[in-house]
Amino acid sequence: MADRVVLAYSGGLDTSVAISWIGKETGAEVVAVAIDLGQGGEDMNVVRQRALDCGAVESIVIDARDEFADEYCLPTVQANALYMDRYPLVSAISRPLIVKHLVEAAEYHGANTVAHGCTGKGNDQVRFEVGIGALAPDLKVIAPVRDYAWTREKAIAFAEENNLPINVTKKSPFSIDQNVWGRAVETGFLEDLWNEPTKDVYDYTDDPTLNWQAPDELIITFEKGKPVAIDGKHVTVLEAIQQLNRRAGRHGVGRIDMVEDRLVGIKSREVYEAPGAMTLITAHRELENVTIERELARFKRVVEQRWGELVYDGLWFSPLKYALDAFLAETQQHVTGDIRLTLHGGNAVVTGRRSEHSLYDFNLATYDEGDTFDQSLARGFVQIHGLSSKVAAKRDQGISGVTGS
Repeated sequence: MADRVVLAYSGGLDTSVAISWIGKETGAEVVAVAIDLGQGGEDMNVVRQRALDCGAVESIVIDARDEFADEYCLPTVQANALYMDRYPLVSAISRPLIVKHLVEAAEYHGANTVAHGCTGKGNDQVRFEVGIGALAPDLKVIAPVRDYAWTREKAIAFAEENNLPINVTKKSPFSIDQNVWGRAVETGFLEDLWNEPTKDVYDYTDDPTLNWQAPDELIITFEKGKPVAIDGKHVTVLEAIQQLNRRAGRHGVGRIDMVEDRLVGIKSREVYEAPGAMTLITAHRELENVTIERELARFKRVVEQRWGELVYDGLWFSPLKYALDAFLAETQQHVTGDIRLTLHGGNAVVTGRRSEHSLYDFNLATYDEGDTFDQSLARGFVQIHGLSSKVAAKRDQGISGVTGS
């Protein structure tokens, strides 16, 4: 049997051309693997057939929507993960799931090589290859677009020369990656940082002013950090994301226009849409404010930032990421309750919180009758808390009375 290559297949021009190109250049048979992550667009059966028509010996479509939501989106919510405090890792969390299925397909089909369609300027080449190396160190990796300097023009010419059944007449001015967690848009006129995004950049969200007169109020229920109901009706994690994509998207929630630091050292202008993701993270973070003890919460914020950086940098399967996963799971034990939000004008605003595990004590917090906080204790606490700073200040200001011991 000929050597086999498992290809991460999107159905687009580059990966469709790669099927025939890999066969001609290496003599290997190509197994195309497409993953449904809730990205919408073409019917996945059409994508599957296109791979076969382009020369794949096997074409596999995997419905991984629930797996993606439960095992990749949910940990991102529980980590309140926002790279550079803004980006909810839309593409970054999808890559390790794709890698997992590519490795499984390679083992099942006896392939010794995995291929992807990433360029050499982006983060995804790292995420794919580092992930494959972590799960299957002996697998080889080829990246035709990167390693052989493919351009769109070269790919079109190759498709025409080899009579590949690919429609290349419609060209988007943007590079777009999307799944149920969100949508990432780059290139084209967005590469000029002064250019404002036009309406055609967006698809998951409406103009924030469009439904200005009809704000939407909803209640999200969490159990141990997991969204389980919206407005009292049970939902899976996938259903929660899908519903909030629609409801928050109608109010323009989750639009992000940022210049981010890519792993390869390039600054890149990216426009994201993540209405469900940003609404869930907003609600989850607020419930944690109610239910997680102060010192644990402070340290968790440090872990959240590092977790997000690891995932962005393609280290989902790394030892540190696994260790931080265990810490984050422990922090969710009491994150149970309801958060009420209003979706309006591009914002998801928390307006109410309740939890049986709340650490908020009304009698300690109130300034009215019934106050149980003993304010007489505060004077000594303040003096002791600031003592070291006071002693240092006296030394630095040369005040007499400060001596060595």
